[in-house]
Order: sequence, then structure tokens, then C-alpha cells
Amino acid sequence: MLKTLLRCAGKFVAIAAAGLVMSAQAAEPIRIGSFLSVTGPASFLGDPELKTLQMYVDKINKDGGVLGRPLELVHYDDVGNASSARNFASRLIRSDQVDIIVGGSTTGATMASVPLVEQAKIPFISLAGAVVITTPVKHWVFKTPQSDRMAAERILADMKARGFTRIGLISGTGGFGSSGRTQTLEVAKNMGMEVVADETYSGSDTDMTAQLTNIRNTDGVQAILNFGFGQGPAIVTRNYAQLGIKLPFYQSHGVASDSFLKLAGKAAEGLRLPASPLLVPDSLPDSDPQKAVVQNYKSEYEARWNAKVSTFGGYAYDGLMLAVKAIEAAGTTDHEAVRKALENIHGYVGVTGEFTMGPDDHNGLDADSFRILEVQNGDWKLIN
Repeated sequence: MLKTLLRCAGKFVAIAAAGLVMSAQAAEPIRIGSFLSVTGPASFLGDPELKTLQMYVDKINKDGGVLGRPLELVHYDDVGNASSARNFASRLIRSDQVDIIVGGSTTGATMASVPLVEQAKIPFISLAGAVVITTPVKHWVFKTPQSDRMAAERILADMKARGFTRIGLISGTGGFGSSGRTQTLEVAKNMGMEVVADETYSGSDTDMTAQLTNIRNTDGVQAILNFGFGQGPAIVTRNYAQLGIKLPFYQSHGVASDSFLKLAGKAAEGLRLPASPLLVPDSLPDSDPQKAVVQNYKSEYEARWNAKVSTFGGYAYDGLMLAVKAIEAAGTTDHEAVRKALENIHGYVGVTGEFTMGPDDHNGLDADSFRILEVQNGDWKLIN
């Protein structure tokens, strides 16, 4: 009898121990890796992105996590430096052993990290905008912002609808501005429009009046487009106003935030740009599927951080939610299973737009997901 009791007790201990091991394994966190430009010249991108990731990782964990496991955010500040981003991507993959990466505030940081991601075979959702990130399609790389090509298509379509077909283009020489310039030139040609003036500026330039004067003095210019991000577009906008240029003025989605309005001041009045509806959520009709999503994100972000939202934080929201959706659909954090689940996401309504991915489309958005906004009385106004 004693032997039987001891055997039973032993089995009970073994089962209990096994249960504890299984419970510990089940509770092991799902590691979300991220490298972002939280400080430095691109901090207007990375700061709201990090705050968004932190806020929603906390929120998801309070609601029970994902697959019964908590999320753990492992993040680094690349200060907008591509080399640092590559080093942090390597650390996330090799040392931190994250399950998926959601990050890359800039095109340069993203593209510097892509070879490591592809070699390690780990899903990567970029928060940067250039078309080169997902075109051609890279097996492990996805992105949440619309591409610079889509922005060019949306801007030029609005120009053409207003009767403007001869364009003055000014762009930054960094990765985003350079790619935007290339896409604008190609799209303009395809749409039967003409770029009659083509000027550039570097990230260190503090005055662009010479370039804008050249554009103004070019015969036949009907509208001006600036493609860039950071301080440059605000300087261009102020110089544009100082020169008294009266031509219709457009910016790219690279400056779609309230921080740009503060930098540009009254000089921004009347300019147009493509953006997500996050900047004008209350202007959306109730029938718009994005309205509730952007209103909820806006209210939650502003309540948590006592700061206004930006479209860049919205990219991070979509990146995290797409990652969670894919992990849940896969039922595991196995890299290939999650990658396939990302590739099969259809009709996900996010802050940026409605995402439908596929083997030939790792962005899942089109140009129509952009809304055209105009600065009126110092604020954003939905045009169409």
C-alpha cells in the first residue's frame, strides 16, 4: 500500500512539474523587436512610433497578451543613422532573439537592415515610406506606410484635376527625397504631365531660396511640389512664402503631422499634401470604415501622452496590429508561419488604410488610401 502511495505521489509530482514547465513555456513572452529614430533629426518620426508601440504593448498585455503570452518590446534608438540601425537589427536578431521586428523609421535605416533580415529569415514590418522597401517584393519584408510612388500618384492626380500639368519639383537628396523625386518623374511622364523645373537640397541646407527662385523663374510652371522630410520641407515652405510665390504648393506625406505646421507656421497656409485621415478623423463620414479606428487611436494616444497624434505613430500602430494579427492567425511565432500569415492578411482596416497583402504586394495599400488635406487657418482640412 505504501509503495502504491509513493508511486502515485511520484507520478503526481512529475505531472505537476511537467505542468509547471508547460505553463512557464506558455508564459514566455513574444518578443517584438524595434529600432527607431527616437532622437536626432528624424525624431518626429521615431518618438511617436515608440510611444505608440509602448502604449499598445501595455494595452494588449493587460487584455491577456497574444496566444496566452505577454508581449515584450525590445527597442533601440538608431538616432536616424543607417549604420546604427543595421547594428541594432543584428542585435535584435542574434542576441535578443526577437520573434518579429516592427520598426525602421527611415528608408535608409530600413534598407540597411533588410539584408540581415532576409538572411536571418525573420518577419520585418517597416515603418518607412520609399517604394524600394517592398518593390521588388522581398520575402521577409513588409511595410505599413503608403509608398512614395503612391504619394506622387495622388498628388499629381489632384494637380491634374485642378488643371495643372507643368510642375516645378524640389526634393531632398536623402533616401526618401531622392526616391520621391524618381517616382514623381516617372509618374508625371505616365500621366502626360511635365516636370519643367527640377531642384534639390541636402539635409544640411538652411536656405532654399536659390532653388525656389530658379523654379519661379522657369517659364510655364503651374504648381510646385516638395518631396522630403525633416527640417527641409519646413524651410522650403518658409522660403516659398518669403519669396511671395503664388503658385499652388504641395508637400509629400513625409511631413503629415502637426509638428510640421508648428515648424512652417503661417507660411504653410494653403498648401496641400496626401495623408492618412488620422489628422482629420472627425471630418470622415460615419460610413467610412476607418473613422472609428482613427478616432480611437487618436483619443487613446493623446490621453496617454498629452500630445497630438501624427501619421507616423499611426504607421507603428498598424505595424504592431498586423504583427499581432499574423501571430494569432499562425497560432505560433514560427517565422515562416507568421510570414505567410502576414502575406495573407486581407481587409484589415488600420489607421493608415485598409490592408490587403499578397505574394506580390507586401504593402497592401493603394494611392486611394491617401486623403488630400489642405492647410486652412493653421489647421488641416479634408479636401477629398
